[in-house]
Amino acid sequence: MTPISRRLYAVAAIALAAVIFVALNIAVDATFTSTKIDLTENGLYTLADGTKNTLDKLEEPITLKFYYSKKLGADYAQIDAYAGRVRDLLQQYVARGHGKIVLQEIDAEPFTPEEDEASSAGLSGAPTDSGDNVYFGLVGTNTVDGKETVAFFQQNREPYLEYDLTALIYKLSEPKKPMLGIISSLPLDTGAGGMQAMLQGQAQPFAIYQELAATYDTKMIDQNFDAIAKNIDILMIAHPGALNDQQLYAIDQFVLGGGRALVFVDPYAELANPGGGFDQQGAGPVSSDLPKLFAAWGVVYNPQKILADRKLAQRVQSGDPRNPVAIYPAWLHLGAEQFDSGDQITASLQSLNLASAGALSQAKGATTDFTPLITSSDESSLLDAMQVRLNQRPQDLMMQVEPTGAIFAIAARVSGPAKTAFPNGLPGAKAPQIKASTGPINVVVMADADIFDDRFWVRVENVYGKRVATPFADNAAFVLNGVENLSGSNDLISLRTRATSNRPFTKVQKIQADAQAKFQQEADELQQRLTDTQTRLQALEQGGGQLSPDQQKTEVDRFKRELLETRIALRDVQHNLRREVDALGSVLALFNIVLVPLLVAGFAIVLAVLRRRRRARAISL
Repeated sequence: MTPISRRLYAVAAIALAAVIFVALNIAVDATFTSTKIDLTENGLYTLADGTKNTLDKLEEPITLKFYYSKKLGADYAQIDAYAGRVRDLLQQYVARGHGKIVLQEIDAEPFTPEEDEASSAGLSGAPTDSGDNVYFGLVGTNTVDGKETVAFFQQNREPYLEYDLTALIYKLSEPKKPMLGIISSLPLDTGAGGMQAMLQGQAQPFAIYQELAATYDTKMIDQNFDAIAKNIDILMIAHPGALNDQQLYAIDQFVLGGGRALVFVDPYAELANPGGGFDQQGAGPVSSDLPKLFAAWGVVYNPQKILADRKLAQRVQSGDPRNPVAIYPAWLHLGAEQFDSGDQITASLQSLNLASAGALSQAKGATTDFTPLITSSDESSLLDAMQVRLNQRPQDLMMQVEPTGAIFAIAARVSGPAKTAFPNGLPGAKAPQIKASTGPINVVVMADADIFDDRFWVRVENVYGKRVATPFADNAAFVLNGVENLSGSNDLISLRTRATSNRPFTKVQKIQADAQAKFQQEADELQQRLTDTQTRLQALEQGGGQLSPDQQKTEVDRFKRELLETRIALRDVQHNLRREVDALGSVLALFNIVLVPLLVAGFAIVLAVLRRRRRARAISL
């Protein structure tokens, strides 16, 4: 082969390689646009099954208008990066939507018709230093004039982005919302101000109620009801007041007739306590119970007992300047270990925050199946509810917790055949009585109503005139999952909780609980001894009574030594409260500061040696 032909051959090969490279890129771009490898632990960049099912069920097209002020947003790196994340996810919806998702990207720059369109659609603009507004929102519409919006994509809701988008599409795709009837003594729909706040236009409903109202047709059933309306699909009973037999009978017949119920009772509903944030008008009963219905359904619940748990206890502000943070066993932070992973309601939950909850169990001889959904740890016990109400000092409650190894159910699913709670009927009943269920009843019961309290699970902020809720626990997820499951729809369940990023230091929490239970009594005794010594010393210094000057000096010196020794002992005890936590911190610091760099350095050395050997072998050949 001549030099010229070799040169031509090389040029032709390079040209052919370039053509193949470009063609391959075009083919891959056209074929695998939405193909990605998601290596995040929770699969944040992969469409969940709930989203796929929702998109697969679409019958009519849905148009999504994504408004973003590109030029203004580019000056803010975080907003611009998040806009890219939203755009990428929307494109995945389009790819999965089988032509039923139409995406339009609209650049809402200042002083343009597009900006006016974004504003009139209900989107919120974020003000910038220049005085112009950045628009970053979404408007979804269907073919029957339905409309849903995301006013502004808040970055602190990024873990819930897929849920927000899929929920928007789900609402547009469902022509008729299920009817949810609510029986409650709590002002769920008005907030702390009650009816007076509603009449004044100042009502702030609980965040969970707002989410329910956005997905379902909700009906607050009057406290004087005597029947359950036929159009009620699901019944939610949240910390009911004292119900008469007529009302209990109505619920009994609803459940036996195939109606589904989600029930929340509480031995000590702190939401209903006037000292817990409500005025007297908004206050409800402190405890709640449905004894006749529970007996018929095969459920045992004692409204006089509160569940306390050393392992799951929350950290709270104690008000004690010496120990400002304490572990409060009546307030529980539950993790994945406490949830039934085999039930749709709890399978994806990652954390719940509950307060003064009760315990449930199955009645002997029950005809129904009792399946715990949420349980305590094995370091829990039941305390007298009245004692907890009267003495809420964390250290005192910790001393009262005497674990027996038993695990208590906090929430449970009750299903199977059941008989009426009124075997003799109800005088004056108009409709024929249902004596027994024709099929299995479907009821979910939880022994806590403070799950609805915003302060335990969500931060609500006013952002550009809109209320934005950012969850830090899955309280709302449990309630909505329960309603969705009972209504027969599970597509949104995996989305609402899949991205919760809260990861408590459970090992540290256990060490702290054990240490506080072990040393708190000794610390209290020393503190009392210190106070007594200071009082005696002060009295002696002010006047020695019958003591001579020398005796008085001797006693003062003795008390001062005793004071010093007591303070040293108290510091030692307080140090013991922190010792194991500090030791764990030292181990983690050693691992991060020393071992990880050594591992990286060792890997680099091994890699360098292997490369040198390959190079030496290549030269020898």
